[in-house]
Amino acid sequence: MRVQMKNILCATDFSDFSNYTIPYGVALAREFEAKLYICHVIDLSSIAIYGEFQLNPVDQQNRIKKQAAEQLNEIIGKQAVQWEPLISVGHVADEVSRIVEEKEIDLVVAATRGRSGLKRLILGSVTERLMRVLTCPLLVVHSPEHKFVDPVNQKITLKKILVGCDFSPDSDLAFQHAVSLAQEFEADLYLAHVIEPSASSVLLKPDKALSAEIEQKLDQRLTEKLMSMVPEDARNWCSPETLILKGQPYEALGQYAKSKEMDMIVLGVRGHGLVKTLLLGSTTDRVARQAPCPVLSVSTKAQSE
Repeated sequence: MRVQMKNILCATDFSDFSNYTIPYGVALAREFEAKLYICHVIDLSSIAIYGEFQLNPVDQQNRIKKQAAEQLNEIIGKQAVQWEPLISVGHVADEVSRIVEEKEIDLVVAATRGRSGLKRLILGSVTERLMRVLTCPLLVVHSPEHKFVDPVNQKITLKKILVGCDFSPDSDLAFQHAVSLAQEFEADLYLAHVIEPSASSVLLKPDKALSAEIEQKLDQRLTEKLMSMVPEDARNWCSPETLILKGQPYEALGQYAKSKEMDMIVLGVRGHGLVKTLLLGSTTDRVARQAPCPVLSVSTKAQSE
C-alpha cells in the first residue's frame, strides 16, 4: 500500500505552538504535490482570546473572520504551494472532522498545545478527540522536538521511523503507513512491540517469575511475528529492525525514540487494551504528548466507514 496524499489540512489557532504545523504541511504538500488547506476554527465559547466581547454576534463573527483571513495569509506568505484558507465557526474537533469529510482530506496536521491557560486545555482535549473521530491519519507535532523538516530549505529529512506493533487492526494499518513512508523517503524502519508488566509478575517472588529461557522464547516468537509483517518486496529496499521493549508502552516507545533520535513514531489509535484505554487514555495520545518527535496516528475507522 502506497500512502496517497492529495489533500492535506493544517489546523492552527495562531499560537506559536499550533503554527508549528505549517512547515510540516508545506513540506508534505510539496513532496506529494498535494493541495494544502490551512484551517482556523473560531471557537465562540472561548471568544475572549480574540480580544472581543460578545456585543453584536454577527458583526463580531465577520470581524474575527476577516482578522483570521489576514493572519492565515501572513502565516503562509509566499510559499510555492497550492493552498486554500478555511475559516469556520464552531467546536474545533467537530469542524475539523466535518471539513475532512467535505474536502476529502488525506492527512491532518495538528499540535498538542495551543494558546496558554484555558484555551491550551481545550486544545489538548481537541487533539485527543481528533485521534478518535478523524477518518484520516493525524500527524501530531509539538515543540521543542526532533523535527523531520529542515527549517532552512523546508525539505523533508525523514530517516528513522519507529512503528509500534501490538498486532491489532489499527496497528497493522499503522505499519502499512510506516512502510509506505519509509519507502517514499528512503528511511530506516524500526518495528517495536512492548511487553507490559503484568500484575502477577509484580506480585510474584523473583524465583517464581518467568525464567530467562521462557522470556527468550517469547521474545523470539514476537520477533518472528514482527518480521512476518514485512512484505517480501520491502526487504529489497530496507532492512527493518525489530525491537522487543519492556514496560509501559508510552514510556518505552518515547524513551527509545529519544535515545535513537527517531524522526517519526507511527501508531494505531486503538490497540488491544480497550478497558485500559477507556480508563486511562490511549497509549497513542500519551505518546503524542511526550514524544521527542512527531507522531502519526492511524485508525481503521476510516476503512470501515
